[in-house]
Amino acid sequence: HTRQPGRSSPARSAPTRLLPPEDGSAKLSRPVALFDWRPSTHPPPRVIMSAPLAQRASAAALGRALASKDSSRRVRVRPARRSATPAFAVATGPASSSSKSGERLVLQLFRRPFLSEEAAATLTRKANLKPGVDGGIKSVTTEQCFNVETTEPLTSEEMTTLQWLLRETFEPELFTEASAFADASSVVEVGPRLAFQSAWSTNAVGVCKNCGLEKVTRLERSRRFLVTMKDGKALTDPVKLAFASIVHDRMTECVYDEPLATFATDASPEEVYTVPVLAEGRAALERVDKEMGLAFDEEDFDYYLTLFRDDIGRDPTNVELFDMGQSNSEHSRHWFFGGNLIVDGVPQPESLFKMVKDTIAGERGHNSVIAFKDNSSAIRGYVNTPLRPTNPGGPSALEPRAVDLDLLLTAETHNFPSGVAPYPGAETGAGGRMRDTHATGIGSLLTAGTAGYCVGNLRMEGNAMPFESETEVKDFKYPSNLADPLRILVDASNGASDYGNKFGEPLIAGYCRSFGQRLKNGERREWIKPIMFSGGFGQIDHTNLEKTEGDVGMLVVKIGGPAYRIGMGGGAASSKAGGEDEANADLDFNAVQRGDAEMSNKLNRVVKACVELEGKNPILSIHDQGAGGNCNVCKELIYPKGGELNIREVKLGDATLSVLEIWGAEYQENSAMLIAPESLPLIEKICARERCPFSVLGAIDGSGRQHTA
Repeated sequence: HTRQPGRSSPARSAPTRLLPPEDGSAKLSRPVALFDWRPSTHPPPRVIMSAPLAQRASAAALGRALASKDSSRRVRVRPARRSATPAFAVATGPASSSSKSGERLVLQLFRRPFLSEEAAATLTRKANLKPGVDGGIKSVTTEQCFNVETTEPLTSEEMTTLQWLLRETFEPELFTEASAFADASSVVEVGPRLAFQSAWSTNAVGVCKNCGLEKVTRLERSRRFLVTMKDGKALTDPVKLAFASIVHDRMTECVYDEPLATFATDASPEEVYTVPVLAEGRAALERVDKEMGLAFDEEDFDYYLTLFRDDIGRDPTNVELFDMGQSNSEHSRHWFFGGNLIVDGVPQPESLFKMVKDTIAGERGHNSVIAFKDNSSAIRGYVNTPLRPTNPGGPSALEPRAVDLDLLLTAETHNFPSGVAPYPGAETGAGGRMRDTHATGIGSLLTAGTAGYCVGNLRMEGNAMPFESETEVKDFKYPSNLADPLRILVDASNGASDYGNKFGEPLIAGYCRSFGQRLKNGERREWIKPIMFSGGFGQIDHTNLEKTEGDVGMLVVKIGGPAYRIGMGGGAASSKAGGEDEANADLDFNAVQRGDAEMSNKLNRVVKACVELEGKNPILSIHDQGAGGNCNVCKELIYPKGGELNIREVKLGDATLSVLEIWGAEYQENSAMLIAPESLPLIEKICARERCPFSVLGAIDGSGRQHTA
């Protein structure tokens, strides 16, 4: 077992002093972040967060906090938590209804098939194995529907251009203005949630605007399945639900009961609420820990109870507790690996982390130029002559140029997400590792990737291994919130490879292991929670190795995709053992991110252009957005001098996001960096060229605290 330094229970230590003297000498035994919000004209409520950044136990350190006791703080009853259960979009009127003032039209165009005959037959077999279907489906026919939102009706010329863009080049007759499915009662249609503009739509709208279709504001593709039942039976609601569950991602998509008439939704963001610790004590913390998946341990409960009840004397907000759950998780802080190690009752002289670091101590680490810090490691390289643009960030010729380059090495695992949702879990694992590469130092370049997978017994139909047939192995049970080993291996491999293909990074090596056995002593040994390993090679200019510490006036800039309600609580969820919390499977599913490799490519090209400026590189410090979202990456940048951030400057892909979701969601394809104010026009120019969204969240102000409004 371990005892983490600085994590003693408040009951066994002196009370924490939250109002430090001016010299900053008082320190918390554990960093926290405290939030306070007041009524504002900007819905949802404005959030004020104040967290001094006086110490740094890790990259995700929150620092000490000042208590704020404002009588104007409003307390409200907590509303029902949204989950990722299947959702249904119900149209408010026929798709052909005329537009009222201020409303936007949605018209439908159709193309068939969506799946090939072979893929449709495979889907039919898969659906028939689903409980609730029980082999009742005879066949599945597919088509796709393009839901086009416009500000006003298109002219005949504009409609011709739109149809030219959407129809199949060699089979134009398969593109129609009406559905090929006459029996609407047998159709299952799934597509993006109304408030969730997909990456596909973003790219499609960009293409439309480049072709002069300025009226098109959103273009979503839904998938329609004509489900024919055996013996002429009608498609029942239970079968429809069971079928829909295997053809859509319930995190980002929903079932359309009728053709869409509008993408507008009456959903409103969830407000910030307080957790009644003063009235209910530890029970309130335990309840919110379960509901939000914060993965608090016994010392967390003791510490936060004493902190808010005894030291501060007020109730915490849900945003505060979520922030601390992510930033103080094992995933972010490495309490276990950095803790004092005790083996068989004997204290060990080194922690696990220290043992790993000792492998390159002294002369053995002579060629390491980045080790055990930053987002990657690097070893000393040499001067070579790569092709570099003569005008970085703009159209130009390439020329050989002598550059002193070091070899960059990155590796990470994405185990928990790949067990819960293998395809998106693995693709975002690969994507996160790619951003780790370009976010090393003050920017670096990607070269190639590797992948590895460790799973349990595959038990392939018709190809079972002899040891998998043994009674004690055949009866192995698997957690219901994790996919089975065969699906993990197939879908995770597809996800990682698909992301790399779309991004443009070659996968040049890898490995695969499967194992599950009962040992003679009765112990079960198996990779139940899988290992999804992603490694990468890159190159970094020798002059770009060190990040610049934040100084007063530097701007905090976010580059990359907009914020979505995805990847909520990944830091806490990844800190748990796989399968230990089957009752909260929805929370596990919510914690998995969704990838957009094309946006990642745009983001990477922005960083690449900055790196190729060499001595004029505007990046002073850069971090990729990982577990905890903004609540981690922003604090990494403004430490230690503190700063002021405007949460309303975060670009949203979903207007219904709450303050908690904007602050804590781990939406992908996003990095944050520090730049000098005079570099802003250059960054703006490069981002515009690469069509990469960016925003300025705030600046370092020297207060030693984080102020977020």
